[in-house]
Amino acid sequence: MNPSSVPPQAGPPGESPGEPSLTPLTPSALPAPLAATAPPAATAPPAPPVSPAPFADRRVARAIQRVTGTVLGPYQTAVVRIGFAATWLFFLLREFPHRHELYGPQGPWGWGMARQLIADNHSFTVLMWSDSTLWFEIVYAVAVLSSALLLVGWRTRATSVLFMVGVLSLQNRSVFMGDGGDNVIHLMALYLVFTRCGHVWSLDARRRSRRPAPAVDPAGAALWVVLGFALVAVVLFRDRTGEPWMFVLLWLLWLAQGVWWLVCRFAPGEPRVLLDVVANLLHNAALAVIMAEVCLIYATAGWYKIQGSRWQDGTALYYPLKLDYFTPWPALSDLLAGGGVMVMLITYATVIVQVAFPFTLFNRRVKNVLLAAMMLEHAGIALLLGLPFFSLAMIAADAVFLPTVFLLWLEARARWAGERVRPGGTAGHEKQPAPEDRTRRTLVG
Repeated sequence: MNPSSVPPQAGPPGESPGEPSLTPLTPSALPAPLAATAPPAATAPPAPPVSPAPFADRRVARAIQRVTGTVLGPYQTAVVRIGFAATWLFFLLREFPHRHELYGPQGPWGWGMARQLIADNHSFTVLMWSDSTLWFEIVYAVAVLSSALLLVGWRTRATSVLFMVGVLSLQNRSVFMGDGGDNVIHLMALYLVFTRCGHVWSLDARRRSRRPAPAVDPAGAALWVVLGFALVAVVLFRDRTGEPWMFVLLWLLWLAQGVWWLVCRFAPGEPRVLLDVVANLLHNAALAVIMAEVCLIYATAGWYKIQGSRWQDGTALYYPLKLDYFTPWPALSDLLAGGGVMVMLITYATVIVQVAFPFTLFNRRVKNVLLAAMMLEHAGIALLLGLPFFSLAMIAADAVFLPTVFLLWLEARARWAGERVRPGGTAGHEKQPAPEDRTRRTLVG
């Protein structure tokens, strides 16, 4: 066969039809006689198996980056801050006319008796520094003011510490006052100090959005100096009773705030990044402790109820409904106590929800259903048994598991309502969280 008689192959588009194609010929494109003598096409070698180790390493690296580089559950932490500050504030305001009988010098648990108990158990309370009425009024006023400031999120690093001091001082002064919710407030006041609870929904977040660049902060500097003088006065003049680790903690927190300001002011590079990493680690660890504390409260309460005979036969709810002390609405209590089936169902449902809740945290839908059931249960306790502050404290603790989507929906509704009430305001012009922060899902949400 004469090669010159073979018609030229058509090239790719753009080439003249008379020019030979520069595309390499494959055996399938050759005529049959030439294809028979062509060497076999080279086959690519099999790809090496992919090791799962790099994938696992990447997941571990992403997890470490997330724990150290982000504030987990900022909306849930803000709700916990608002809930406990509001609960303690409302309690102090409601009991304001009776404050001297509850925690002051006119109470049945006198100052001398409290001094003997604290000398034995080494509890922390600044009310043991003096038995004067003026000192008690100052401590009570600081407790009310710090609760209000923490509620709105003004200087949350400092006000959370003052909130803790107020809670511990009043509760440890009279240990027999309270209804169970005071124990939850006692614990959460300690944990909130280590969280970045003003990251969202606070005046601090509003101020940062309007003034992101480092600037001189006269109010913050004045507050830091005043608290420093207070700590020096404590060292010089305080009574030497109580637990010394609390004063060490207060000094460390005060010094850490000073170091934070210096670094943000004069070294905003890598030192600031390092401080952010440490603050994120403390926040995320404290958030994990809050979650574990809530689970522990419900787990122990549920398992102790299982051991009680009244909970086993389904009649436990009947008896508090017949006590005058726990019946603010006697007609409503009698109506509920008269339904035996309803009493039995509520009794068993309470035990089931409390025992099952810690095991449902990794199933979002079931967790949200049980979370709503527990909040409704505490709302019923506030209404039927007359324990509003216990219920508010437990609902505030439960809020750490609220879904982020639900909290963002509440934020959007609140902004919309604010714009309707105050047209032309600045509520709609504040800095919004980044999209990735709004869509991120965590265990708490």
